[in-house]
Amino acid sequence: MRLRTGAALAVLAAALAASVIAGLALGPVRIAPDRVLDIVLGGLTGNRPTGAFASIVWDVRMPRILLGAVVGAGLAVAGTVLQALVRNQLADPFLLGASSGASAGAVLVIVFGTAAAGFGMGVPLAAFTGSMAALVAVYAMARRGGTMTTGRLILAGVAVQYILSAFTSLVLVLAAHPDQIRSVLFWTLGGLGGARWEELALPTLALLAGGALLLALARPLDLLLAGEEGAHTLGLDTGRFRAAVFVLTSLVIGVLVACSGAIGFVGLMVPHAARMAVGAGHRALLPVAALGGAVFLILADLIARTAAAPEEIPVGVVTALIGGPFFLWMLRRSSRTEGVTG
Repeated sequence: MRLRTGAALAVLAAALAASVIAGLALGPVRIAPDRVLDIVLGGLTGNRPTGAFASIVWDVRMPRILLGAVVGAGLAVAGTVLQALVRNQLADPFLLGASSGASAGAVLVIVFGTAAAGFGMGVPLAAFTGSMAALVAVYAMARRGGTMTTGRLILAGVAVQYILSAFTSLVLVLAAHPDQIRSVLFWTLGGLGGARWEELALPTLALLAGGALLLALARPLDLLLAGEEGAHTLGLDTGRFRAAVFVLTSLVIGVLVACSGAIGFVGLMVPHAARMAVGAGHRALLPVAALGGAVFLILADLIARTAAAPEEIPVGVVTALIGGPFFLWMLRRSSRTEGVTG
C-alpha cells in the first residue's frame, strides 16, 4: 500500500507540474513552454525577466493557477472528509449546501455590509458562517431516527440549495449597483479570474492548517467507516468528533469559497477517484485527493479560459458539466441497493 500511495503521489505531482506549465502557456495569448520555463525559473532565482510575456505569466496567470490549485485541493479534502463524516460517497461541499451557504453569506456582506467587507475578514467570516449553517441544516434534516440514507441526504441538500439560491436571487434583485450584481454572479458561478498575489495568503493558510489538522485526524475518520456503534466501541465520541470536524471543514470551505465563489463537484469526483487509487484509509487518501483536486481545477480553469476564447466561461460551469453526469452515474450505482427516497 505504501508503494501504491507513493506511486500515486508521484504521478499526481508530475501531473500537477504539467498542468501548471500548460496553464501558464495556454490562453488568449499563447507562450511557448520553454519560454514559460525561462520566465518561471528566472523569477524564482531573482532574475525575473521583463516584457509582456513575463507580465502575463507572473501577474495574470500564475496567481490564478496557484489559487486554482489551493481551492481545488481544499475542496477535494473537504469532500473526502464530509463523505467520511456522513458515511456516504455522494457527499460533497456543493451538494450538501456548504458552498452555497458560504456564497450566500459572502454575498450578503458584499451587498449590505460594505463596511464589514472593508476590514478584509468580513467576507470570509460570513462565508464560514453560511457554510456551517448549511451543513448543520442538511445534516439535521437528513438524519432521522438515528439513521441517514442517500435519498434523504440528497433531498435535504437540494432543499437547502434551493433556499439559498432563492436568497441569493433576492439579494441580486435588491443590489443597488451594477458592480454588486457582477459580484453576486461571481459567487453564484465561481471563478478564478480575480486572483491576486496579495489574496493568496489566506486560502493557502486555510488549506495548510486545515489539511494538517484533518490529516492528524485520519485514524478517527477511519473509525467512522466502521459505523456509529463500531466507532463508539473503539473509543471515539462520534457526536463531539463530528461537530468539531464539521466546524473545521466549514471554516476551510468558507475561506476557499470567499476567494473563488461556489465551484461544485470537485469534492465529489476527486475523492472517489483517489479512493479507487489508494483505498479508503485517510492517511493516504487525503494527500492524494489534495493533489488530484489541484490538478483537476487547474485543468478545468484552463478549459474555461480557452474553450470560448476570447470570452471566458466561469469555471463552476465547467466543473458542473463534468460533475453532473458523474453524479448521475454515482446516484444510479447507489440506487441499486437503496431507494432514492431512502
